[in-house]
Amino acid sequence: MALRITVIGAGPGGYTAAFDAAKRGAEVTLVESKWLGGTCLNCGCIPTKTLKSSAEVLENIRRASEFGVTCDGVPSVDMPAVIARKRKVSETLRGGLEKSCAKLKVKVIMGRGQVINAGLVKVTMPDGSVQDVEGDRVIIATGSNVLNLPSLPVDGKYILSSDEALELDHVPARLVIVGGGVVGTELAFIFRAFGSEVTIVEGQNRLLPVPSVDEEMSKLLLREAKKKGIKVELCRTVNSTKVEDGKVYAELGPSPFLAPELVPASAKKPATLEADCLFMTIGRVANSSGLGLAEAGITTDKRGYITVNDQLETSVPGIYAIGDILGPARIMLAHMASAEAHVAVANIFGANEKPNYDVVPSGIFASPEIGDVGLTEAQAKAKGFDVITSEFQFRELGKAQAMGELPGVFKLVADKTSGKLLGAHFAGAHATDLIAECALALQLGATVADIAGTIHAHPTLAEGIMEAAANMAQ
Repeated sequence: MALRITVIGAGPGGYTAAFDAAKRGAEVTLVESKWLGGTCLNCGCIPTKTLKSSAEVLENIRRASEFGVTCDGVPSVDMPAVIARKRKVSETLRGGLEKSCAKLKVKVIMGRGQVINAGLVKVTMPDGSVQDVEGDRVIIATGSNVLNLPSLPVDGKYILSSDEALELDHVPARLVIVGGGVVGTELAFIFRAFGSEVTIVEGQNRLLPVPSVDEEMSKLLLREAKKKGIKVELCRTVNSTKVEDGKVYAELGPSPFLAPELVPASAKKPATLEADCLFMTIGRVANSSGLGLAEAGITTDKRGYITVNDQLETSVPGIYAIGDILGPARIMLAHMASAEAHVAVANIFGANEKPNYDVVPSGIFASPEIGDVGLTEAQAKAKGFDVITSEFQFRELGKAQAMGELPGVFKLVADKTSGKLLGAHFAGAHATDLIAECALALQLGATVADIAGTIHAHPTLAEGIMEAAANMAQ
């Protein structure tokens, strides 16, 4: 008799687990409360990149004269058309998932799952009826939701979550984005290209205050943001908001997340920002409502994220968890959820695998893009390595000059004694694609000499990786 596996949540982690298990011969039921593809496909990775593509086309048209191309008239953005294209892209990809489910004989149930034990999941259907799904193992992959704060009461019109921002059918004249992390930064560059006057408010002392992002990349991005006219209020937080006469007012105060001596005097002065719209892009919360975790005996941390062992099994034997529902103690990225899915399924089938969190590339789709993998310079030093770094500027590449994409840098971090690559951090055009080479290098334990000695095609942007490595290997 085939092993019966119930997967709750159909995001990148959930559908990857379902497909993997089905290919191994399991009888799979995939439970999803809203839509196939989860946050990533419907209100995260894919929609933002679709909007970014529209923003890039608009910016390229504005720069046409630099390339000897004449365009009559003034280009403008048609937001309803942009949103319609974004929806079509998501619909196309959802359709692909539906076809894969049918091909692999994965049974899809649209409803909200509640875990009773490893052998039973109760699904509440849209009409209120309850369906029992019996099985042998359960994989929870319900992800995370946007965080709501009392000082930023989302109303869907003037104060929007990041989900709602991706459905906005007009371009706000003045826009405040609260949070200078990945989502906030990406949206800032997109809406600036569309024509908004954008102000980012960030409580830390740099943009992208993410441990995996090297400080050099943050500095470069801040510089480019200012060049594009994006205002950035660092070391500040929004203490309160009010909506009045069709405008939203945000009261700023000094950041409580930093020691007082680290907050500059300018950030300590009270200030009020007036805008037509405010995006709230701070943090995520576990999507665990109605899952019945406590009743099933599944242990969670104080923030409600599920805790698992090295093999991704929860405190209840036979029940596994993957993806964002594991929280920031792991890595909350779509491709990490997919990697965890393969591990969880392998272990269900008798393996003893562990996810590799040491080599996880990430891409940030700002302008310019940022790609990173491995340790930052600060992290490498903290771990006790004798660190050596090398940088190579995008503008030194013939391909970058030909493309007109000059801002950017390749930075490599290595162990001075062995020459082994420890991390790579790129900012510039196609940085999110270029980082894959260094992810493979880290996975294989390559040295900078290995990279420098590898022939790279000319003229390409990838030559910058080779040049950075060559500078270090000398």
